[in-house]
Amino acid sequence: MKRTHHCAQLSPADLDATVSLLGWVDTIRDQGGIIFVDLRDRKGVTQIKLEPHDNSTLAGQLKHLKTESVIGITGQVVRRPAGTENKSLPTGEVEVVASSLDIHNISETPPFPLDDIGGDKVNEDLRLTYRYLDLRRPKMRRNLQVRHKAAKSIRDYFDSQEFIEVETPALFKSTPEGAREYLVPSRIHPGQFYALSQSPQQFKQILMVAGVEKYFQIARCFRDEDLRADRQMEFTQVDVEASFVTREDIYALFEGMLKKLWKDVLGTDIPTPFPRMAFHDAMNRFGVDKPDVRFALELVDFSETFRNSAFKVFQATVAGGGVIKAINAKGLADLTQGELKNFEEIAKSLGAKGLAFIKVEGGEWKSPIVKFFSETEKAELTAKLGIAEGDIIFFAAAPWEKACAILGRLRLESAALLAKRGRMTIRHEDWKFLWVIDFPLMSHDEAENRYVATHHPFTAPVPEDAGLLDTNPKAVRGQHYDVVLNGMELGGGSIRIHQPALQKKVFEDVLKIPADVVESRFGYMLKAFTYGAPPHGGIAFGLDRMCALLCGTTSIRDVIAFPKTQKGQDLMAQSPTPVTERQLKELHIATVMPQ
Repeated sequence: MKRTHHCAQLSPADLDATVSLLGWVDTIRDQGGIIFVDLRDRKGVTQIKLEPHDNSTLAGQLKHLKTESVIGITGQVVRRPAGTENKSLPTGEVEVVASSLDIHNISETPPFPLDDIGGDKVNEDLRLTYRYLDLRRPKMRRNLQVRHKAAKSIRDYFDSQEFIEVETPALFKSTPEGAREYLVPSRIHPGQFYALSQSPQQFKQILMVAGVEKYFQIARCFRDEDLRADRQMEFTQVDVEASFVTREDIYALFEGMLKKLWKDVLGTDIPTPFPRMAFHDAMNRFGVDKPDVRFALELVDFSETFRNSAFKVFQATVAGGGVIKAINAKGLADLTQGELKNFEEIAKSLGAKGLAFIKVEGGEWKSPIVKFFSETEKAELTAKLGIAEGDIIFFAAAPWEKACAILGRLRLESAALLAKRGRMTIRHEDWKFLWVIDFPLMSHDEAENRYVATHHPFTAPVPEDAGLLDTNPKAVRGQHYDVVLNGMELGGGSIRIHQPALQKKVFEDVLKIPADVVESRFGYMLKAFTYGAPPHGGIAFGLDRMCALLCGTTSIRDVIAFPKTQKGQDLMAQSPTPVTERQLKELHIATVMPQ
């Protein structure tokens, strides 16, 4: 079972050579008693010619041969007859006339086509049930190769920058103020639990105290979150931390990494440095902190325009401290009733009571609210939004952040429909990288009536805002930064708090975490900081999301070898599963099923 060549290797330079190939039967074609087999391995395809009428052994073997069976052949390389060449294959000028055939395994008939076109039409649950077959498809095989190349590029880059790869524990302690965790019961410490690491955050900061200075890791992380196209319960992140750095150092470091990555994987030169946009500007203009800037459709504020409006809904919103914002979905006045209903449902799901809009058709502004607008208000709308025939204008009247979020979602929906109608071009390959910076350090949780960390509690405040921690925490900007690409957050990080007194103050005085809880969860970290913690900062990038963008797919499940479904199940291995009473007894735990 030794191959001399792989199935994308043979060319006219190998004519008359005796070769041995191994792989899977891609297709079988009977042409007048002569059998042609396309033999496939992970590199490509070679055409094999078998003449059973000249070889009784071959004739007997071929009776049982089916597609996707595993075989080996030995034979002579010959040139394909004129007119039968396949220019789409690297091996398309030659074929191998087989003198012997070894059948290593006969395959059952696959439950779905293993080509890209047929496989893409199959229900994803079926593909995941037979993931080992799905991964044979050319597209999925390419995705795994891209992921490998991306990981290698990243490792090579950080090695060139003198970073050290350090593995941190997967079993950590529970820190329940973050995302929901996976708990692991301890057999030898009854009633106590580990938590699967959500992030190496605390360990990498401890490594800075330890003097490592430059750390990175391609880390496996776990979060018990609801799954979607860009989220899995176990995921991989490129995790980095460095000492004696500023935000500018981090920007330059990671722009260099992404530039190398895109060049190594796609052969594409991306321009650096990346533009930067403050959080407030991103929300104000695009309605989201991860804006897709490949197209315009920006939000425009009309709060002053409607401050004294006859339209009482808008007037009252502004008087109550809210804002009036609008977008012009240019050329989308032909929305169907179903599409318009969907827009309304989106707005309501984000807290709106309804959806105010104006359609411009036949030279008229069509909307129940237009009759309340003055000529001055109409003129300002027209001037600022460039209103023309065929446009539709959507409004949001709400507190600032809610109004931004509502129109931010409608902006994306509008762009998708305009692209579908051929009125807007949004190219996947139009790589628009962006740093979003100056996030608020704290957000106010209305339900709990306390401040919570916008990013995480280890983020350092912008130095000139630090004095506001005592008087107005919500006004404090954090030294936090996100890298955004085409509307997707690739990663985020921050300069960290390295002074134990300031970190303790944030925990206890700002976040209102009781001192005993701070000690039990973070005491070891605060103690470590008393032994000379250097200024430090870092970032974490989602490897799965980056690979999905590099592969041109919208789902990270397509770039993970064995992902979970949206219900958190592995359909191939059929997990999760119940465990035995004996196992539970050894772990000193009992389960209570929901009623």
